[in-house]
Amino acid sequence: MKLNKTVLALAISAVILSGCSEDEKDASLTDGTQNTASGINDASTSGLNNGSGLSGSEMNASGMYPNAGIGPEFSDPNNPLSKSTIYFMLDSSQVQDDFVPVIAAHAQYLVAHPGQRVVMEGHGDERGSREYNIALGEQRAKSIASMMKVQGVADGQLEVVSYGEEKPASLGHDEASWELNRRVELVYQGK
Repeated sequence: MKLNKTVLALAISAVILSGCSEDEKDASLTDGTQNTASGINDASTSGLNNGSGLSGSEMNASGMYPNAGIGPEFSDPNNPLSKSTIYFMLDSSQVQDDFVPVIAAHAQYLVAHPGQRVVMEGHGDERGSREYNIALGEQRAKSIASMMKVQGVADGQLEVVSYGEEKPASLGHDEASWELNRRVELVYQGK
């Protein structure tokens, strides 16, 4: 009986550790099941706003764009660099087509400014286990990092962090809140 428990514990550990491999992507995270039923499918706005046309996650506590201190292009609403939040569909780390130009603009900026660094902070909504949401947030951030690397951004300019469900943009327990929490925030670190 004791041997069976040990074997079971080892099997569970192996499954958990194999799910954490950096080189292997979980197919359920990138299965392409996105659809437009979500209100978050447009890179220009989140569908929810505060009267300024910006979602709460596009503005910092002082009402400014979070990366505005880097340069005027980061606070120009007509410039894709002013968008620092990339939203995702439920259980997915695949970047939606609407956000590809935003990521490309950030990649071009980073290539032109090799001293600049960006942290991609991955997040998930409250559904799922803590471990699953940490892994999903990391996979989301890595998806964006991969896209940037293909466009010439150096590894040393990119950092991936996952907060899972620990730092929600919205504290609600409904689909509108969960949509805002399924995201990656691009946070520049300066020169």
